[in-house]
Amino acid sequence: MKKLTTTFLGCALIALTFCSTTITYAQDNAPWVSIFDGKSLEGWERKGGEAIYRVRNGSIVGITVPDTPNSFLVTEEMYDDFILEFQVKLSAKTNSGVQIRSNSYPEFNDGRVHGYQVEIDPSDRAWTGGIYDEARRGWLFPLEGMPEAQKAYKHTEWNKIRVEAIGDTIKTWVNDIPVSHLVDDRTQSGFIGLQVHSIGSLEEKGIRIQWKDLRIITDSPRKFARNTPVQPKDNYNKLTPSQRDWGWDLLYDGKSMDKWRGARQANFPESPEGRGWDYKNGVIKIHESGGQESADAGDIVTKALYSDFELWVDFKITPGANSGIK
Repeated sequence: MKKLTTTFLGCALIALTFCSTTITYAQDNAPWVSIFDGKSLEGWERKGGEAIYRVRNGSIVGITVPDTPNSFLVTEEMYDDFILEFQVKLSAKTNSGVQIRSNSYPEFNDGRVHGYQVEIDPSDRAWTGGIYDEARRGWLFPLEGMPEAQKAYKHTEWNKIRVEAIGDTIKTWVNDIPVSHLVDDRTQSGFIGLQVHSIGSLEEKGIRIQWKDLRIITDSPRKFARNTPVQPKDNYNKLTPSQRDWGWDLLYDGKSMDKWRGARQANFPESPEGRGWDYKNGVIKIHESGGQESADAGDIVTKALYSDFELWVDFKITPGANSGIK
């Protein structure tokens, strides 16, 4: 069987133990589209918990209620590449956020909303504009060691947040101060959602979160993207702290094949340049072998044995290639 180039990226494993829209144009002639009409919740639906969402004075108001999980008011429309801007104001120091490229599937945690979240954090930690992976990997871009970004949010005032999600890059600004610059391609499309966080006591009942001026560019957003001085952070071949806590094990760190061996060898099969397996630039690759893969490098297997597990892996194959995971 002919085997052409196959590449694998970001391999990890865990043992299982447990609306109506209106086009508007800004002064820069960017093709902004309003995703909230200022009058109704047409084009939006609630998912998750039972928090209250209302329209008041041209803004969406989310109100905390007890004994319910995180709630999300999400767009009925799905978005992939875009630039999003909105204003947000909190009446108390409760956690919130805005989901982007997020989803809800019946087969995933009973429909739990999951995906990238642009954090709204009025606590002393002050990570507003950071990026959290809701219900999946946890923190992807925390704001440790970024004092200017941490000071950008103004509590009890209207705060302008800008989010650029283009290709595998997500960038954020809070009140025009650059905050996050993440390179990650786990999810490329999904809804936008306004979070009302669950509360831990009756004293937190009735806290209000307000959003207004929600607008988006989906027509050639790259043309209107901004540069940022924030250095990009990528999560390829890495585990987040939350993933480590949950028991994930990284099978390939982007540098070595210490956890792998040849199917008929004790060690990883080293090959001449351009033949067999290589693992450069954070990618495991098998080269074309003219149908002689068994006589060439052969298959590779993990040194450790696994029974019940969950496996995550990104892969890409060239046209006509054949491969598989055993």
